[in-house]
Amino acid sequence: MKKILLASAAMITMAGTAQADITLGVSLGFTGPLESLAPPMAAGAEMAMAEVTASGKLLGGMSVSAVRGDSTCIDAAAAVAVAERLITSDGVSGIMGAMCSGATTAMLTNVAVPNGMVMISPSATSPALSTVEDNGLFFRTAPSDAAQGVVMSNVILERGINTVAVTYTNNDYGLGLANSFQAAFIAAGGTVTLVAAHEDERADYSAEVGALAAAGGDALVVAGYVDSGGSGIIRAALDTGAFDTFVFPDGMVGQALVDNFGTEIDGSFGQFPGTDSNGADIYHQMATAAGFDGTSAFSKESYDAAALIMLAMQAAGSTNPADYAQHVMDVANAPGEPILPGELGRALELLAAGQDIDYVGASAVELIGPGESGGAYREIEIRGGKIETVRFR
Repeated sequence: MKKILLASAAMITMAGTAQADITLGVSLGFTGPLESLAPPMAAGAEMAMAEVTASGKLLGGMSVSAVRGDSTCIDAAAAVAVAERLITSDGVSGIMGAMCSGATTAMLTNVAVPNGMVMISPSATSPALSTVEDNGLFFRTAPSDAAQGVVMSNVILERGINTVAVTYTNNDYGLGLANSFQAAFIAAGGTVTLVAAHEDERADYSAEVGALAAAGGDALVVAGYVDSGGSGIIRAALDTGAFDTFVFPDGMVGQALVDNFGTEIDGSFGQFPGTDSNGADIYHQMATAAGFDGTSAFSKESYDAAALIMLAMQAAGSTNPADYAQHVMDVANAPGEPILPGELGRALELLAAGQDIDYVGASAVELIGPGESGGAYREIEIRGGKIETVRFR
């Protein structure tokens, strides 16, 4: 294992040093309300590509490189433009992304589907994406917020909190999560005093926080973005004393959260997709050796998304999305030889020999229904100004 980890650390530095046979798009919000999460996500995907290239086992020795595109998270026009550039100018054979639900929907419906391009998102969680018309081209290694809403409801109620207010970023992600959570919380006996949208990139959130405070609640659920309005809401709530306990879903959990607030939010808690599997531990070691934070939200899912594209290509014997799209579910699920991070070369060998694989990966991948993760979650709490793991669900 030590040799695998050291090799992976070296391999990540090789990406992009020579002309590759295959190019994959890495489309994330490198700017915008989740920009602090993008670097370790991109690093995870690119580490998978470097690992496959170094193995020399993909389709007779083809190399893979990444080309990045900034979908900005919330600017649909920018996301569409990036998708068009990746496909028409950069000639990608698949896209790892997008990052946020609105950008993903825009890219998928306006560009990827009309051009027959496969997209695997590591982090777009809107329930609406479960039923989008995708012609079998769209997958995601993150679970739908239909699941997160239920998990978040359980996390809150188990802490003895029965009354909450909810604020959500006014887009597909925020609305879908708020609706899912509200339905689950009320069904479980909780009370939601107010559900109110907020806009990102505002200088002052005192009016929004004032309305939430007037409605009351023992905690405030902030279904927003840590690098934008979500943090603005928290700052206003702390400054006015409106709330001192916050609940953070996935878009709020990142290093920027504790950088912004430190011990001011001790006792607040939340959850984001995560697992305590053996694959997760291996991936964390690989990421550390490669010089990035593999524990960051959706980094593991990004490695897995890129890996699935390449493994599906091998299973199909083709880099054409029309050929390999139908193999994504096959390589992701049983039956077959379980495959963990650092074992992509072995997986390619098995597929080339006509054997089945069950890609477990870094996030315990198991794709269900319309090609999305069944989902597991990491419950966290802010303690001493740090994000600490409570348990996995």
